[in-house]
Amino acid sequence: MKIPAIATIASVILSTGISFAAPEAGETTSLAEIKAAIAKGNAWLKAQQKETGNWDDEGLPAFTALALTAAARDPNFKPGEKLPPHVDKGFAWLLAQQKEDGGIYNRGLSVYNTATSLTAMVAANNPAYGPAAVKARKHLIENQWDIGEKGKTDNPNDGGIGYGSKKDHTDLSNTTLAIEALALSKKLIEDGKYGDQPDLDWGAAIKFVSRCQNLKETNDQEYASDDPKNKGGFIYTPGDTKAGKEETPDGRTALRSYGSISYAGLLSLIYAKVDAADPRVVAVKEWLGKNYTVEENPGMGAEGLYYYFQGMAKALTAAKVDKLKLADGKEVDWRAELGRKLLANQKPDGSWVNANGRWMESNPVLVTSYCVLALEALCKESDR
Repeated sequence: MKIPAIATIASVILSTGISFAAPEAGETTSLAEIKAAIAKGNAWLKAQQKETGNWDDEGLPAFTALALTAAARDPNFKPGEKLPPHVDKGFAWLLAQQKEDGGIYNRGLSVYNTATSLTAMVAANNPAYGPAAVKARKHLIENQWDIGEKGKTDNPNDGGIGYGSKKDHTDLSNTTLAIEALALSKKLIEDGKYGDQPDLDWGAAIKFVSRCQNLKETNDQEYASDDPKNKGGFIYTPGDTKAGKEETPDGRTALRSYGSISYAGLLSLIYAKVDAADPRVVAVKEWLGKNYTVEENPGMGAEGLYYYFQGMAKALTAAKVDKLKLADGKEVDWRAELGRKLLANQKPDGSWVNANGRWMESNPVLVTSYCVLALEALCKESDR
């Protein structure tokens, strides 16, 4: 991890190439303040750890994995510095939850929990976790759908991944988590240390992601819409969206694109190595620019707001977007604005929480982990 030198956001281009220029005089936030907020958030999370080593609900190992990833990515640690004992304790608990099928879960949702846990193991960069990580990779790969004619992606769900059952549907949220974890952990198997290992059908995964985008040029499903409000953005799963439907000027019914899932779509495309000039990448960046805000989750209001913030930080960092072009043609320093927003929302005790409880965001352990991870993304280059 490259840690840039401490400097004022308003005036310095950091060694990573990240520019933190404030849009208005007097509105400055320093990298030191960002790192202090991260440290305070991680200290609060440490205080919430249970004696058993896990965080919050033991039925959802993802909560523990998110807190561990936030701790492992803390830029206040020096490169190569040993992680604190409470982090080792947390990983001991997390790995003890791994099942024979390679999944890390307790109460279902095997993909969500396993993908989040695999990302945590990668963040820790501990060779001892290698065997468990390889097993977790296999579990995620085995959960990729191909329920029609094999290899034909003839079902809209093909290529995607759901919560861990092939009896309901796939969705872009779980698919993105799995793609991210598999891309970040790919280096574990590249040297052949663990023998021949399976890999995701990346072509099918890209096909699925494309079917979640409102872009007729690359989405072969009839529900794709090119109307100005939705073109380029993403929906939750083929044929369904959490943001509802609306009538378009031409009399069609559009599945509304929304913010958090559109950042998930961009992150998936980047980790699947879709070129920046590809129409899918270009279109989603345009939609995100036209709908840019740090006041709400576009299309969802306060629902999933902090998941949206984390998604923004991860996706735009991975896509190497320093300035996001807005609808009026101007560019926004999204890092500066997001950093200020997160610092302003942090509670005195170091935590964050959403007053809107949808998607478990009334849980401060979950939301604090999201916010620490978002701030950490502001301090480093792409994970690619």
